[in-house]
Amino acid sequence: MTLQEFFRDNPKIAVAFSGGVDSTYLLWAAVRAGAQVKAYYVRSAFQPRFEYEDALRAAEETGADMRVLTLDVLADPRVRANPSDRCYYCKQAIFGEILRAAAEDGFLLLLDGTNASDDAGDRPGMRALKELKVRSPLRECGLTKTEIRRLSREAGLFTWDKPAYACLATRIPAGEEITAEKLARTETAEGYLASLGFRDFRVRLLDGCARIQVKPDQLELLVKRREEIASELGKEYRAVLLDLTTR
Repeated sequence: MTLQEFFRDNPKIAVAFSGGVDSTYLLWAAVRAGAQVKAYYVRSAFQPRFEYEDALRAAEETGADMRVLTLDVLADPRVRANPSDRCYYCKQAIFGEILRAAAEDGFLLLLDGTNASDDAGDRPGMRALKELKVRSPLRECGLTKTEIRRLSREAGLFTWDKPAYACLATRIPAGEEITAEKLARTETAEGYLASLGFRDFRVRLLDGCARIQVKPDQLELLVKRREEIASELGKEYRAVLLDLTTR
């Protein structure tokens, strides 16, 4: 099955939209196929500001209608407690909110950007999507991440080389309570490193310390700017550490 065939069979759909590589290409493909489509972006403490701005830009460039929803994910004590299956409860809350909003707008089928490279396994988030009957056409059509980036580049989408991004909650160790303060501190720290030219990196929380993970080709930049990085992040963290393992 091709995406064109999928949208022919499902001409009215809602898309859970993040502004990332996969959901942007999915939205573009739906619009190009002539489907009646609406994107839903959920703003929460787990998403940094730049993700919201990217989503706005991507929706505008693809010509899609987008509805922005707001959700207090930390209101759920199961999410706040940050167990190993936190993603399950978070996906239930986020996609449940999208499904309610989409139904209000007359859209009964919800899609997400899971692709054929994503390992379903027993991932809690995937389990939640299955239970909520969310369809993943990129995966169903066998499109891998590499293919989606190539197709996105050919389509002229600015997201084609956007680094993969996991929500801010993933920077906090499982079992440690998630708070708005910890999330905001992480967003500020990563925003600062991004302003220095770093891409595709993480600032993880470890016992009150900032544990920085960067790609090998950016180690030189990190060493070069180490003093100012340590000084800036040291304002909010007990210590600033470099993690030499892959993220």
